[in-house]
Amino acid sequence: MSTSFNNLRIGKRFELVNFGETFHFEVMEIMDNGDCKLKDTYTLEFYSLFDLISLGKGPDFHITEF
Repeated sequence: MSTSFNNLRIGKRFELVNFGETFHFEVMEIMDNGDCKLKDTYTLEFYSLFDLISLGKGPDFHITEF
């Protein structure tokens, strides 16, 4: 089931698929501008949600909660 950006919550883990790439992350912080600080579940790197979707949303775009 696909989840919208409005359903992202701090401490929850999600999988995002976009343009054939899969990202597994935990939401660390939700900022006022709608961006989120994310922590990659596997590499423990931090990045923002806007970085993941900066190239747009592909035809296979979906977010699923773990």
